[in-house]
Amino acid sequence: MNRYRSTLCTLALLLSALSAGAQSNFYLKNGDRVVFYGDSITEQRLYTTFVETYIVTRFPKLKVFFVHSGVGGDRVSGGWAGPIDFRLDRDVIAYRPTVVTCMLGMNDASYQPFKSDIFNNYATGYQHIVERLKAYSPSIRMTLIQPSPFDDVTRPASFEGGYNAVLLRYSQFVKELAEKNGFDVADLNTSVKATLERANATDPNTAKKIIADRVHPGPSGHLIMAEALLKAWNAPAVVTRVEIDATTKQATVAENTKVKGLTLSGDTLTWEQRDEALPFPLGIPQNFVSNQEVPTLALTLQSSDFVAALNQETLKVAGLKSANYRLKIDGEEIGSFSKEQLSEGVNLATLPTPMTKQALAVHALTSRHNDLHQVRWRQVQMPLAKEDILETERALSAIDRLDESIVKKQHSLALPKPHKYELVPQ
Repeated sequence: MNRYRSTLCTLALLLSALSAGAQSNFYLKNGDRVVFYGDSITEQRLYTTFVETYIVTRFPKLKVFFVHSGVGGDRVSGGWAGPIDFRLDRDVIAYRPTVVTCMLGMNDASYQPFKSDIFNNYATGYQHIVERLKAYSPSIRMTLIQPSPFDDVTRPASFEGGYNAVLLRYSQFVKELAEKNGFDVADLNTSVKATLERANATDPNTAKKIIADRVHPGPSGHLIMAEALLKAWNAPAVVTRVEIDATTKQATVAENTKVKGLTLSGDTLTWEQRDEALPFPLGIPQNFVSNQEVPTLALTLQSSDFVAALNQETLKVAGLKSANYRLKIDGEEIGSFSKEQLSEGVNLATLPTPMTKQALAVHALTSRHNDLHQVRWRQVQMPLAKEDILETERALSAIDRLDESIVKKQHSLALPKPHKYELVPQ
């Protein structure tokens, strides 16, 4: 028995080391300042806030600051909010970023068949952005984002070959530019297009709603874009992974969590978990998106690998005797499962657990602080920049302090809490 327990202990330590190694390979580091730069698709603040919430909940002790600087209509030359160098100074460099993501191209290609002169302007302008940011900081890390797709899947292309084929030629340039400069690249086109194709084969009417205007994805489309960026950053799939042998009353696997107090009373199994992360909050979809968007989200998740790739909170229990069990967490019933289902494994991230509810509250604060920054930037800083009003700077400083307080609360709320688990026979 002592040798058995020693082996289990060794395995647990090995899994813990492997988990820590996976997290250490994640792209962002403590103290990073990330600026998301782009056009109206970035201005929607959806893929960006999904990425932020994932990072805050999956790495609750990681302190990273996020700024969203997307402006509708922007091209590599800038746009109505200012020419490119002015935009970079005010909306990127002013925040002292260590990491910048850049997604441009949807407007640059001008919604028409490929033309070399238009493409050359894009290539020259994009190279300028890279050079300008490298001049600001030679150590800056950039993730160049290949443009998200124009929907030529659920509706006929408006010209031969379609506009997305043009964007793919621009995407190839972005990839080559990133490689040339030693930067990272994220493909936000391929996976979204593949999801559209699978969704369209299943439910054409709902599939059209993923990118309703063919340009700007809704929340479900942005979720797949967020997945692509997170994958480029080596984001881990595992929230927690627990495997329990009810016969021996041992947790044989406890990845990214600690299991203690395992007790078997009759056929009721109880234990306590102290997790190191929260799930991405999809377990209560109607609280994550509006009610009318729930069917689109469901189809998108069915047509993609988001849950498998990024949201695995697995519980496996072997050696149970009764046929069916109710799972309770903190006294709240989560669901009913057969002993076969529990033996194969249940993904708690898809269920309305207390952890999901906590993650939803974190995401609410993610949205709130980004909405506040949008007000600061677009309704105070930009329109009053040329006015000689003393209180403007004081107002901006006050909003910044409020934003910092919300972010502090967001990070505090993301710290996982201990939970009591019960498997009660039915």
